[in-house]
Amino acid sequence: MSIEKSAEIAARFDRLPPSRTLWTMVILISLGGVFEFYDLFFTGYVAPGMIHSGLFTPESLGFFSALGPLKVAGFGTFVFATFAGLWVGALVFGQVADRYGRRMIFTWSLLWYMVCTIIMAFQTTGLGLNLWRFIAGIGIGVELVTIDTYISELIPSGERGRAYAVNQFITFSVVPVVAFLAYILKDTRPFGLDYWRVVILIGSVGAIVVWFLRRHIPESPRWLARNGYVDEAERIVADIERRITAEKGTTLPAPRAVPLEKAGQGSLGEVLRPPYLKRTVIMSIFNMAQVIGFYGFAAWVPTLLINRGVHVTASLGYAFVIAIANPFGPLIGTWFADKLERKTQIIGGLLIMGIVIVLFSQASQPWLLIVLGVLFTLASNVMSYAYHGYQAELYPTRIRARAVGFVYSWSRIAAAFAGLASGILLHGYGVPGVAVFIGVSMLVGIVMILLGPATRGLALEKISQ
Repeated sequence: MSIEKSAEIAARFDRLPPSRTLWTMVILISLGGVFEFYDLFFTGYVAPGMIHSGLFTPESLGFFSALGPLKVAGFGTFVFATFAGLWVGALVFGQVADRYGRRMIFTWSLLWYMVCTIIMAFQTTGLGLNLWRFIAGIGIGVELVTIDTYISELIPSGERGRAYAVNQFITFSVVPVVAFLAYILKDTRPFGLDYWRVVILIGSVGAIVVWFLRRHIPESPRWLARNGYVDEAERIVADIERRITAEKGTTLPAPRAVPLEKAGQGSLGEVLRPPYLKRTVIMSIFNMAQVIGFYGFAAWVPTLLINRGVHVTASLGYAFVIAIANPFGPLIGTWFADKLERKTQIIGGLLIMGIVIVLFSQASQPWLLIVLGVLFTLASNVMSYAYHGYQAELYPTRIRARAVGFVYSWSRIAAAFAGLASGILLHGYGVPGVAVFIGVSMLVGIVMILLGPATRGLALEKISQ
């Protein structure tokens, strides 16, 4: 009964027209993602302050100093702890949203992040700082997986592309805010605290407001029906239909039938078996490849600029200008997100990233470096929203969070070591060495996406077949 009801609900959702009701849900979900992105991107901007505080001496780091043989030392241990936490959150705990529901995990993972990050901001040793960074990273990893899963199930098939573009436009809007806060607060002590502690706390305090706002988002009716909560699923769908009908002043079109999903509860093992094994391998390799370009450039912008001859002080200002471009990639994408195949958008973004980073490695004029940096950022963020939506579409409701968490987790662990590799290449071969590393990774990502299925405009249940 729940399988048939789940298919009926999916069909009713997919026939809903664009409306304020649906976009309000997207915005509220996205506001939670704002603070996850705030947390991810403040790392590079607070690094100087943390290092100046003397938190990364071997004595202060405790057992984290054992990472030395891996060439991870000093501030690198903080970066490692960040992505290790994200990896554990995505891989081990990402699947809890399949068991307990999207809304519950979506809400409580943000609370987890807030509490852990506030505690982290007041640590006085490298050991304590890294330990709480790791624990907070678990909450962020769960949150990002759940957001991708949630949006795919709440938005009609014809609007999913734009929904992810709007989601990332909102979340990426915080990146220039982080850059600006770090720039104006550097070398100050607001409220008697080191500036980097204040930068961290601002994100946590803002997240408290969003935590209250997001309580009004409904649970995914697809998940509810799939797990036997048919009456609650029916109530939520009927309420959304009623509100959209009143908003539009017209009768909703009749739903079109969608395929029935397989009965039974899913498991992580199903993600690693046919018919989903191929998709899992493709997206796992893709995630490891794309993150080398995405975070490899974003995290190293000031350093790359310095290596191209830009003065260290000016590099922070130029990096801020480049950071401003972050939300505009997804904003531009709203024009074509549902008109072009998802694969085309991902491949186009990767191709531009590969070409631009090569040009960047050869440029020396400041204005040209900024232009190329902005182009790289725009392309990477088009690629980002497109693949976040794409990987969530490839799996059925019963294993969607598990699958997204598994394939996404490889980008987290790859990011931890990609930063290390970029540093080694930069030291040995300069910016051209980093450019080759990123360019080859983009080619690997393109090949993987070419092997995946098309998804544009299709019901989730049709794609998962």
